[in-house]
Amino acid sequence: MARELTMNRIFSGVQPTGNLHLGNYLGAIRNWVQLQADYECIFCVVDLHAITAWQEPKELTANTREVAAAMIAAGIDPKDNIICNQSQVSGHAELAWIFNCVARLGWLDRMTQFKEKAGKDKERASVGLYAYPNLMAADILVYKSTHVPVGEDQKQHLELVRDIAQKFNHDYGVEYFPIVEPLIFGAATRVMSLRDGTSKMSKSDASDASRIAMTDNSDAIAHKIRKAKTDPEPLPSGSMGLKERPEAANLVGIYAALAGIDVEAVLREFGGQGFGAFKTALAELAVAQLGPIQDEMRRLMAAPDEIDAVLRSGAELAREIAQPILREIHDIIGVLHP
Repeated sequence: MARELTMNRIFSGVQPTGNLHLGNYLGAIRNWVQLQADYECIFCVVDLHAITAWQEPKELTANTREVAAAMIAAGIDPKDNIICNQSQVSGHAELAWIFNCVARLGWLDRMTQFKEKAGKDKERASVGLYAYPNLMAADILVYKSTHVPVGEDQKQHLELVRDIAQKFNHDYGVEYFPIVEPLIFGAATRVMSLRDGTSKMSKSDASDASRIAMTDNSDAIAHKIRKAKTDPEPLPSGSMGLKERPEAANLVGIYAALAGIDVEAVLREFGGQGFGAFKTALAELAVAQLGPIQDEMRRLMAAPDEIDAVLRSGAELAREIAQPILREIHDIIGVLHP
């Protein structure tokens, strides 16, 4: 039998596609640090998702280690949580195939992220990119996770996970998979580009000035914040004044998230001031908050054997959870297994 849950179980993952940035940290990794005391946590470097687009093999290896290093450096304790990479736990791919046979084409056709990533020539997109949501469902349900931290842009995928779980349960007349609940956080869950406040901060943006990379040094962080796009008006005294001011709203949201306060508190302190003084304060805060994390990341990246040992150990623990669940799924669907 699968190991019983002693508490609610979280699964969450980050793709190892390079240029890990402030948005990944504030929108995901920092929140995971806060969750680890209250949940049984599985944090995954989802390398199988990464290869839905071409990855240089050596870069994929390095990027996988970078994401793991960021998790550890940010404060996720590998002694109390599982940190693994997806490809070391074969149950992810096995359950994804089963879910390929449960999910409906119409469900996948509605996925907006596929339309965005495939563009106009979707006939040339990989089958993996199209079926990506089924693998995401398997990532979560192979551990019978109960909660998933998600950004606003991932809510549609989580709804599909719930649909797949419900259809599996209905088709086989069981109440096996939990109906996963989202965990959506507050300030700066969606960090925007420093060059365009209407676009999400992204590792794929051609401009390096659009994002603060987790490998940037203090001078680079301060420079990018000083050069961040703003508007000519002073900061407002309340959040209603940020409407129709996306760049201002983004910088204020980043400050609030880094300082652990709400947007209104930021504006009480800086309302009426120009961006010169505010950007200076934001740069100092960002350097102070990110510097120790970046130092530890650099130390870990220089010790790849240490990272690999964490990932191997995490994968062993992940398999201990996943394998009994897969055996139960085999019994439910009627396939023979050892």
